[in-house]
Amino acid sequence: MKLRTFLTTAVAAAAALAFGTPALAQNYKSEYRMSLVLGPAFPWGKGGEIWAAKVKEKTQGRINIKLYPGVSLIQGDQTREFSALRQGVIDMAIGSTINWSPQVKQLNLFSLPFLFPDYAAVDAVTQGPVGKQIFQTLDKAGVVPLAWGENGYREISNSKHAIKSPADLKSLKIRVVGSPLFLDTFTALGANPTQMSWTDAQPAFASGAVDGQENPIAVYMAAKLHTVAQKHITMWGYVNDPLIFVVNKDVWNSWTPADREIVKQAAIDAGKEEIAIARKGMVEEGKPLLKDIAANGVTVTQLSPAEREAFVKATRPVFDKWKGQIGADLVSAAEKAIAARKK
Repeated sequence: MKLRTFLTTAVAAAAALAFGTPALAQNYKSEYRMSLVLGPAFPWGKGGEIWAAKVKEKTQGRINIKLYPGVSLIQGDQTREFSALRQGVIDMAIGSTINWSPQVKQLNLFSLPFLFPDYAAVDAVTQGPVGKQIFQTLDKAGVVPLAWGENGYREISNSKHAIKSPADLKSLKIRVVGSPLFLDTFTALGANPTQMSWTDAQPAFASGAVDGQENPIAVYMAAKLHTVAQKHITMWGYVNDPLIFVVNKDVWNSWTPADREIVKQAAIDAGKEEIAIARKGMVEEGKPLLKDIAANGVTVTQLSPAEREAFVKATRPVFDKWKGQIGADLVSAAEKAIAARKK
């Protein structure tokens, strides 16, 4: 009788493994919580929606993911997201390198002013050895990184006038994210950087309490920032904001190897789709998204190489200071990858 019971259990376990299903899914949650800063109206949230749908389909409903945009699982505090993810308050996330940089200093690499001259430079770093090294760092920090996404190049807008030189930023009150590197960068440019959440920022633009902000064009458009006095935008491409698809380690270890592979591949595929969405209108000839912005009565300023170089020079001391804090070897490796990129 004992032998029969053993054989029955063994057969059931083997069948479960064969179909990639945990026995009775006893260790699986009915719902997994994904944290996002922005919802599906933005490329960022759309990436989460795509990832969740692919996982549900490929696991035949074994893994159901619910999106929590606005970092609502942590009361909107973007800088707490990584810690909450590591602690299990959050099951999975698509997070910004900027928001996680206070906990993982190497992620400040992507916020070094004017390091990435074009999209090919971003891809050379994220998709190459430097990207793998950063994933190893994140793994040691307590999460499971799976794929790269992108929020985009952060361009600057304001309600006062066109920005063509560092002098045009003098005394402007600019909303920035909660990162000391951003404070250093805008202080070096003569602006008055003010840290605040995205939720608080939009009413501040409308009231005139804050003059400007910096965000990817896709965010500017989806948030309709032209309606809250952001009538001047400058394309300066000073930093790019990659996103990272991650899972809490305990959650990851609770899944079967087959389901882990499904979740990882879904993240990679969703990441590629999300990057394409984030860059739409900006990589095509003529950059049609800029024409859409101008049609809303917004002044769009595109810098000449010489004008851009003035911003590079003004922020170089910040770059040099933070290179040491991030890790000179890591930054140098990124610079070499960028120099060798295929344009």
